[in-house]
Amino acid sequence: MFFLQVLLLLIQILYWLIIIRVIASFLPIYRVGDPWRRLLQVLYDVTEPMLEPIRNLLPRNQMGIDFSPFIAALLLIVLRGILIQIFL
Repeated sequence: MFFLQVLLLLIQILYWLIIIRVIASFLPIYRVGDPWRRLLQVLYDVTEPMLEPIRNLLPRNQMGIDFSPFIAALLLIVLRGILIQIFL
């Protein structure tokens, strides 16, 4: 039961990190000395291993919109629901 709670917490944290990454992608943080830049780099390093395989599976679109965060968040919600149904 403890393992399931930890797993559900990790899924929830990853979900919110993806949401924060999407929001942060609209912020103009370009200066090298900006303290947020390091935090955003860590955010990208944590979320990119999940987003890159999804991005590689998706066809390239002409609008330049990356749908991989939406799909990853949706997959995390589905995974969380499945785990809850199976183990609780």
